[in-house]
Amino acid sequence: MWIVEVALRRPYTFLVMALLILLATPLALLKMSTDIFPEINIPVISIVWTYTGLSAQEVGNRITAVNERSLTTTVNDIEHIESESLSGFSIIKIFFQPNANIPTAIAQVVAIEQAQLRQLPPGILPPLVIKYSASSIPIIQLGLSSPTMTEQAVFDAAVNFLRPRLVTIPGVAGTVALRRKTARHFRRPRHQCTPRQGPDPE
Repeated sequence: MWIVEVALRRPYTFLVMALLILLATPLALLKMSTDIFPEINIPVISIVWTYTGLSAQEVGNRITAVNERSLTTTVNDIEHIESESLSGFSIIKIFFQPNANIPTAIAQVVAIEQAQLRQLPPGILPPLVIKYSASSIPIIQLGLSSPTMTEQAVFDAAVNFLRPRLVTIPGVAGTVALRRKTARHFRRPRHQCTPRQGPDPE
């Protein structure tokens, strides 16, 4: 090939070019923009309900199950739904077909969630509706505790001092600070009903 012939006739020229490429590599790496988690069009929407005071079983029965039934009858192009009920929290993930129109799906979900508020426990707030993608996967979960400070003091420190400093870092996006104790997952127990024998202890 002609490039091989040129390299054989002028070896010093190619040697200098190789040295220039080697020296310019660190500068190119420093100036190159990087994105660990680029925007990926994954057709998934997450719905997060919060209602302090309900156990995981009550959240599953009174919030998650009711919400799933309404979503399947009003939102188009649903492939399947996954949900998780925790103590005071309900996380519902709606997986859509690959050709689904996500902006339309978000509008349908928001509309049905607003109408669903009347059928849910009194005083519950509208949920967080999040478009799911690789960039919205949590990288770090930060938990604060103190043996001397009260729970309210730790919460105030996280919201008023720690969070404002973290959000100023480029590329950082955080959710609302939550205050909760150890969460319990809801599992349906299988009890075998047996007739009660003997007098009532009361």
